[in-house]
Amino acid sequence: MLIVADEQVLRYIVYSQDNRLMKKFFTHRYFLHEPIKSEGKNMTRKLIFFDIDGTLLNHDKELPISTKQAIQTLKERGHYVAIATGRAPFLFGSLREDLGIETYVSFNGQYVVAEKEIIFKNSLHKETLKVFTEFALRHDHPIVYMDHEDMKANIEYHPFVEESIGTLKFEHPAHDPEYFVERDIYQALLFCTSEEEQQYIDTFGLFDFVRWHPVSTDVLPAGGSKAKGIEAIIQHLGFSKSDVYAFGDGLNDIEMLQFVENSVAMGNAEDSVKKAAKHVTKDVNEDGIKHGLELVGLL
Repeated sequence: MLIVADEQVLRYIVYSQDNRLMKKFFTHRYFLHEPIKSEGKNMTRKLIFFDIDGTLLNHDKELPISTKQAIQTLKERGHYVAIATGRAPFLFGSLREDLGIETYVSFNGQYVVAEKEIIFKNSLHKETLKVFTEFALRHDHPIVYMDHEDMKANIEYHPFVEESIGTLKFEHPAHDPEYFVERDIYQALLFCTSEEEQQYIDTFGLFDFVRWHPVSTDVLPAGGSKAKGIEAIIQHLGFSKSDVYAFGDGLNDIEMLQFVENSVAMGNAEDSVKKAAKHVTKDVNEDGIKHGLELVGLL
């Protein structure tokens, strides 16, 4: 292991036993504002966040070749690439590995990791979650509980669960109605229509509800958002807000796109999402990420 003691160098580089540089490079404040070359021009290192579904992944939940190449180019030019998603960490591990990304905002800002180090956690209030569960059971609305390791449903099977989670290419979660009791739950999924959701909004002020599917909504701690998670990473890594970019397409991206100065909405986003962003790129299926990065001058 090589440790650099200089006060300005806040991170270190780890070597494997055979002295080959491991995949992990620890960025530090000293180098964040060092100029890097991009198409022959000097620019400061940028921090770019990408949503997953409908942003990095296309409508078929596939990673477009143009997107993968664009991410690789950003990294080769010295920029810092991160993910900001509503997914749990275990639901995008293969994507992180494929793109070589180790910094991310998950659960819409409730579980934040920078270079494999957990820097922020914000779980649902346990007693309120218990009351919420009892309320949902009385109305025959299923719940899926999610921590950083797994997700479990409080019912054995429900078509709403299968339908919505199936769009993410995952199977119906296993049944464990007590999963939330002894664990920190960072996000829950409530399965009901948008009309039925209003009674939960009116009753549970400690929770926020963000719809992601016609029959499902994310349940988050009140005030939690991707923007909060991004803010934690910015502070941890020492970036200037003017050097931060974000790409997204969903309703859960609105706070993020409003918070980040250099924000880009995907062409497939709803109008309310596009209005929250500074720029709008093409549809994800039309090389939207590549086009968006060109639009803001990063490619």
